[in-house]
Amino acid sequence: MNKLLVLGAALFLGGCQSFMQSAPDAGPPVEETAPEPIATEPSELGSFSADTLYALLVAELAGQRNRFDIALGNYVQQANATQDAGVAERGFRIAEYLGADQAALDTSLIWARNAPDNLDAQRAAAVQLARAGRYEESLEYMERVLQGQGDTHFDFLALSAAQTDPDTRAGLLQSFDQLLAKHPDNPQLKFGKAVLLQQDGRPEEALALLEAQPARNQEIPSVLLQARLLQMLNRGDEALPLLEKSLRQHPEDKRLRLTYARLLVEQERLEEAMGEFATLVQQYPGDDDLRFSMALVCLEAEAWREAIVYLQELIDRGSHLDAAYLNLGRAYRALDEPERALDAFAKVGPGNEYLPAKLMQSEVLFSLGRHEEASRLLARARDEQPDYTIQLYLIEIEALSNTQQNEQAWQLAEQALDQFPDDLNLLYTRAMIAEKRGDLAQLEKDLRFIIEREPDNAMAINALGYTLADRTDRYQEALALIEQAYRLNPEDAAILDSLGWVNYRLGNLKEAETQLRQALERFPDHEVAAHLGEVLWAAGKQREARRIWGEALKETPDSQILRETIQRLTGSEKP
Repeated sequence: MNKLLVLGAALFLGGCQSFMQSAPDAGPPVEETAPEPIATEPSELGSFSADTLYALLVAELAGQRNRFDIALGNYVQQANATQDAGVAERGFRIAEYLGADQAALDTSLIWARNAPDNLDAQRAAAVQLARAGRYEESLEYMERVLQGQGDTHFDFLALSAAQTDPDTRAGLLQSFDQLLAKHPDNPQLKFGKAVLLQQDGRPEEALALLEAQPARNQEIPSVLLQARLLQMLNRGDEALPLLEKSLRQHPEDKRLRLTYARLLVEQERLEEAMGEFATLVQQYPGDDDLRFSMALVCLEAEAWREAIVYLQELIDRGSHLDAAYLNLGRAYRALDEPERALDAFAKVGPGNEYLPAKLMQSEVLFSLGRHEEASRLLARARDEQPDYTIQLYLIEIEALSNTQQNEQAWQLAEQALDQFPDDLNLLYTRAMIAEKRGDLAQLEKDLRFIIEREPDNAMAINALGYTLADRTDRYQEALALIEQAYRLNPEDAAILDSLGWVNYRLGNLKEAETQLRQALERFPDHEVAAHLGEVLWAAGKQREARRIWGEALKETPDSQILRETIQRLTGSEKP
């Protein structure tokens, strides 16, 4: 053999073995193990020309120097030139590693064509074709895998087609049916079709397909999909025994136990959910996502001390820090340990948890009567985090308003609007304070400005309509506004409450009662209960009105509107 080729082969093998060791930390290759060298004996390289061998050596050296663009380019070029399965596979592995979709598709097809008996090659081509939206071709390669008795999975085909047009999904379903006609007992085919049916908005058919399989053929992904479909169809109670049975067979499977635990949470079986999450944390002590989920379930179950243990573990591990501190503050607040709560909230940095932490921090301070300290805290936060200035203004304004410091709230709203004169959230907030001050002209001015800017702002339209119905005799104008808001958002219970209230003002008791009952059913709020009780009282249904007021008072004993309504209509403070 030519000495150059022998020397080149040796260098080439060394380069192949070192390529993945020097890969960056941006992400792992598709397969967790490093790809094998494309050649295992020097003689296999003998058919390469000197130019090809040189290009491949350059590729390996480039990979060692983190020039993966050069490595990939050379491998793709030589895969096309040589049509060699080993070179194509190597190029495919690098392309997958780098997320180079077109290169991955091209090299996978060369690999599959030149290694027809290699099931990994056929599977790789099928996956890449599916990602490219070439579903018919993808299924052809999948059938080769099936014929070769290889394990494969078809869910990626369905998932990749989820966002395509209905005709493409229909065609893919037809292709699945053709494959099922040839392989009627293949559980992976049935699972893939079920995924596609789910994505196509046909959960009943997907569930029926999976349930028709013999229990012994049900793989874990199939069980998980069945559970999800049962939840979608409001049959979550049937999903639990399905998961329990599968867990008995696969007690160490993380996906099964996690799905089971989450379903227990959804069904408010929190003690059992805590037990399942505790098992998961023990099985996977390094998984801080599980530890955080466990803490949240403890909080939901009001197991404050248990939650604190898990949250402190996260903090000690330096994981989920802001979320851990926020929820630690919540736990200490619930345990009536305000200083510890304040300390935890103060440690939350900028990000998703920052504003909730500042809100809760200010609420604790206001509840302790430390109003000036809260104001200083929020003013300092506005200076330190200018990106959150408007939201921090809103937090303080609302806190002042909720503690009946309406004049201070008004002054702060004016200050904020001097700085941000066209901010619609600030304008809406000022309008609500104006209503409390009896300044209906300012309220109407601010709300009409918002509506002019956002004609579809149902909240502002409803607020104006309700105020006109409640505080003036402009009932027809109020009705038109509220009906407009209702058309924009018919599911909003607050708008339905307004609609019932304006109909009461207009003397339409029957319509008012129907609408207010619906509003209270959707949103059991003390103000809605006060309105419905008043309508019932006017309709001669005093006993039911008293019952509704009494139930609402149990939930909201400090409700001013409830007590005022009861006193005005019954002459007594009690219903």
